Amino acid sequence: MKQRSEQLLRRVAVLAMVLLILSCAEKVRPPVENALGEEGIPDQESWNSTVVFSDSGLVRAELQAVHIRMYRNRRETLLDSGIVVDFYDRNQEHTSRLTARRGRVDDETRNLEAFENVVFVSDDGTVVETEYIFWSNEEKMVRGNQFVTITSPTERLQGYGFEADQHLKNYTVFGTISGEAELKNN
Repeated sequence: MKQRSEQLLRRVAVLAMVLLILSCAEKVRPPVENALGEEGIPDQESWNSTVVFSDSGLVRAELQAVHIRMYRNRRETLLDSGIVVDFYDRNQEHTSRLTARRGRVDDETRNLEAFENVVFVSDDGTVVETEYIFWSNEEKMVRGNQFVTITSPTERLQGYGFEADQHLKNYTVFGTISGEAELKNN
Protein backbone atom coordinates (compact mmCIF):
# COMPACT_ATOMS: atom_id res chain seq x y z
CA MET A 1 0.00 0.00 0.00
CA LYS A 2 2.84 2.28 0.94
CA GLN A 3 4.44 1.56 -2.42
CA ARG A 4 1.24 2.46 -4.26
CA SER A 5 0.94 5.73 -2.42
CA GLU A 6 4.55 6.61 -3.27
CA GLN A 7 3.91 5.84 -6.95
CA LEU A 8 0.76 7.93 -6.90
CA LEU A 9 2.62 10.76 -5.17
CA ARG A 10 5.42 10.60 -7.80
CA ARG A 11 2.90 10.67 -10.64
CA VAL A 12 1.12 13.66 -9.13
CA ALA A 13 4.46 15.43 -8.63
CA VAL A 14 5.50 14.76 -12.27
CA LEU A 15 2.09 15.92 -13.51
CA ALA A 16 2.35 19.09 -11.38
CA MET A 17 5.83 19.83 -12.79
CA VAL A 18 4.64 19.32 -16.38
CA LEU A 19 1.68 21.62 -15.78
CA LEU A 20 3.98 24.19 -14.15
CA ILE A 21 6.36 24.10 -17.13
CA LEU A 22 3.54 24.36 -19.66
CA SER A 23 1.91 27.25 -17.83
CA CYS A 24 5.18 29.19 -17.85
CA ALA A 25 5.71 28.77 -21.59
CA GLU A 26 5.21 31.98 -23.59
CA LYS A 27 2.16 31.86 -25.76
CA VAL A 28 2.80 32.97 -29.34
CA ARG A 29 -0.07 35.07 -30.67
CA PRO A 30 -0.27 36.75 -34.06
CA PRO A 31 -0.33 40.56 -34.04
CA VAL A 32 -3.87 41.95 -34.11
CA GLU A 33 -3.37 43.68 -37.49
CA ASN A 34 -2.37 40.44 -39.21
CA ALA A 35 -5.31 38.55 -37.74
CA LEU A 36 -7.74 41.17 -39.10
CA GLY A 37 -6.38 41.29 -42.63
CA GLU A 38 -5.06 44.29 -44.53
CA GLU A 39 -8.07 46.52 -43.99
CA GLY A 40 -8.41 46.16 -40.22
CA ILE A 41 -11.63 46.79 -38.33
CA PRO A 42 -14.04 49.19 -40.07
CA ASP A 43 -15.60 52.07 -38.14
CA GLN A 44 -18.97 51.23 -39.66
CA GLU A 45 -20.23 48.23 -41.55
CA SER A 46 -23.55 47.55 -43.25
CA TRP A 47 -25.23 45.07 -45.57
CA ASN A 48 -27.72 45.62 -48.40
CA SER A 49 -27.44 49.41 -48.10
CA THR A 50 -27.96 52.47 -50.29
CA VAL A 51 -25.77 55.60 -50.37
CA VAL A 52 -27.02 58.77 -52.09
CA PHE A 53 -24.63 61.26 -53.72
CA SER A 54 -26.23 64.69 -53.91
CA ASP A 55 -25.20 68.19 -55.01
CA SER A 56 -27.16 71.28 -53.92
CA GLY A 57 -30.03 69.09 -52.80
CA LEU A 58 -30.24 67.20 -56.12
CA VAL A 59 -29.56 63.48 -56.31
CA ARG A 60 -26.65 62.84 -58.72
CA ALA A 61 -26.09 59.16 -58.03
CA GLU A 62 -27.47 56.39 -55.88
CA LEU A 63 -25.20 53.51 -54.90
CA GLN A 64 -26.41 50.13 -53.66
CA ALA A 65 -24.01 47.55 -52.24
CA VAL A 66 -24.34 44.17 -50.60
CA HIS A 67 -21.53 44.91 -48.11
CA ILE A 68 -20.14 48.34 -47.14
CA ARG A 69 -17.18 49.01 -44.81
CA MET A 70 -16.33 52.58 -43.78
CA TYR A 71 -12.86 53.54 -42.48
CA ARG A 72 -12.96 57.00 -40.92
CA ASN A 73 -9.17 57.45 -40.46
CA ARG A 74 -8.42 56.45 -44.05
CA ARG A 75 -11.40 58.49 -45.32
CA GLU A 76 -12.56 55.64 -47.57
CA THR A 77 -15.47 53.27 -47.96
CA LEU A 78 -14.99 49.79 -49.41
CA LEU A 79 -17.82 48.06 -51.25
CA ASP A 80 -17.95 44.40 -52.10
CA SER A 81 -20.17 41.49 -53.06
CA GLY A 82 -21.81 43.45 -55.87
CA ILE A 83 -22.48 47.14 -56.40
CA VAL A 84 -25.02 49.06 -58.50
CA VAL A 85 -24.84 52.81 -59.13
CA ASP A 86 -27.69 54.70 -60.80
CA PHE A 87 -26.84 58.14 -62.25
CA TYR A 88 -29.27 61.06 -62.66
CA ASP A 89 -29.17 64.31 -64.65
CA ARG A 90 -29.98 67.86 -63.44
CA ASN A 91 -33.70 67.16 -63.90
CA GLN A 92 -33.49 64.08 -61.65
CA GLU A 93 -34.03 61.83 -64.69
CA HIS A 94 -32.26 58.46 -64.65
CA THR A 95 -29.48 58.37 -67.29
CA SER A 96 -27.27 55.36 -66.68
CA ARG A 97 -26.40 52.39 -64.46
CA LEU A 98 -23.02 51.00 -63.44
CA THR A 99 -22.59 47.50 -61.99
CA ALA A 100 -19.41 45.88 -60.67
CA ARG A 101 -18.24 43.21 -58.28
CA ARG A 102 -16.55 45.65 -55.86
CA GLY A 103 -15.63 49.30 -55.42
CA ARG A 104 -14.08 52.05 -53.34
CA VAL A 105 -15.37 55.54 -52.46
CA ASP A 106 -13.00 58.34 -51.43
CA ASP A 107 -15.01 59.86 -48.58
CA GLU A 108 -13.38 63.28 -49.00
CA THR A 109 -13.92 63.78 -52.75
CA ARG A 110 -16.84 61.31 -53.12
CA ASN A 111 -15.06 59.82 -56.16
CA LEU A 112 -15.83 56.18 -56.93
CA GLU A 113 -13.64 53.40 -58.28
CA ALA A 114 -15.33 50.20 -59.53
CA PHE A 115 -13.46 46.94 -60.08
CA GLU A 116 -14.09 43.56 -61.70
CA ASN A 117 -16.82 42.83 -64.21
CA VAL A 118 -17.69 46.50 -64.64
CA VAL A 119 -20.66 47.15 -66.93
CA PHE A 120 -21.88 50.72 -67.47
CA VAL A 121 -25.12 51.08 -69.45
CA SER A 122 -26.81 54.32 -70.53
CA ASP A 123 -30.57 54.55 -70.88
CA ASP A 124 -30.12 55.13 -74.64
CA GLY A 125 -28.37 51.75 -75.05
CA THR A 126 -24.63 52.50 -74.93
CA VAL A 127 -22.74 49.79 -73.01
CA VAL A 128 -19.21 50.04 -71.56
CA GLU A 129 -17.56 46.78 -70.45
CA THR A 130 -14.22 46.79 -68.63
CA GLU A 131 -12.51 45.72 -65.40
CA TYR A 132 -11.98 49.21 -63.93
CA ILE A 133 -13.80 52.55 -63.94
CA PHE A 134 -13.06 55.77 -62.06
CA TRP A 135 -15.98 58.18 -61.60
CA SER A 136 -15.08 61.80 -60.77
CA ASN A 137 -17.83 63.28 -58.63
CA GLU A 138 -16.70 66.85 -59.35
CA GLU A 139 -16.36 66.47 -63.13
CA LYS A 140 -19.24 63.97 -63.56
CA MET A 141 -16.91 61.97 -65.83
CA VAL A 142 -15.88 58.31 -65.96
CA ARG A 143 -12.47 57.02 -67.01
CA GLY A 144 -10.68 53.72 -67.29
CA ASN A 145 -7.16 52.65 -68.21
CA GLN A 146 -7.77 48.96 -68.94
CA PHE A 147 -9.15 47.09 -71.92
CA VAL A 148 -12.62 48.38 -72.76
CA THR A 149 -15.44 47.54 -75.16
CA ILE A 150 -18.00 50.26 -75.89
CA THR A 151 -21.08 49.24 -77.84
CA SER A 152 -23.62 51.86 -78.89
CA PRO A 153 -26.64 51.58 -81.19
CA THR A 154 -24.37 52.67 -84.09
CA GLU A 155 -20.84 51.41 -83.31
CA ARG A 156 -18.62 49.02 -81.40
CA LEU A 157 -15.15 50.13 -80.24
CA GLN A 158 -12.42 48.29 -78.36
CA GLY A 159 -9.20 49.66 -76.93
CA TYR A 160 -7.12 50.38 -73.87
CA GLY A 161 -8.51 53.25 -71.85
CA PHE A 162 -11.50 55.53 -72.31
CA GLU A 163 -13.16 58.68 -71.03
CA ALA A 164 -16.86 59.58 -71.05
CA ASP A 165 -19.45 61.78 -69.39
CA GLN A 166 -21.46 59.92 -66.75
CA HIS A 167 -24.46 59.72 -69.10
CA LEU A 168 -22.36 58.10 -71.88
CA LYS A 169 -23.47 60.70 -74.42
CA ASN A 170 -19.86 61.60 -75.36
CA TYR A 171 -17.00 59.14 -75.10
CA THR A 172 -13.49 58.53 -76.39
CA VAL A 173 -11.64 55.20 -76.59
CA PHE A 174 -7.85 55.46 -76.41
CA GLY A 175 -5.49 52.97 -78.01
CA THR A 176 -8.30 51.73 -80.23
CA ILE A 177 -7.55 48.26 -81.52
CA SER A 178 -10.79 47.69 -83.38
CA GLY A 179 -13.95 49.49 -84.30
CA GLU A 180 -17.05 48.95 -86.33
CA ALA A 181 -19.56 51.60 -87.28
CA GLU A 182 -22.96 51.12 -88.80
CA LEU A 183 -23.49 53.58 -91.62
CA LYS A 184 -27.02 54.85 -91.99
CA ASN A 185 -28.32 55.61 -95.47
CA ASN A 186 -30.63 58.62 -95.73
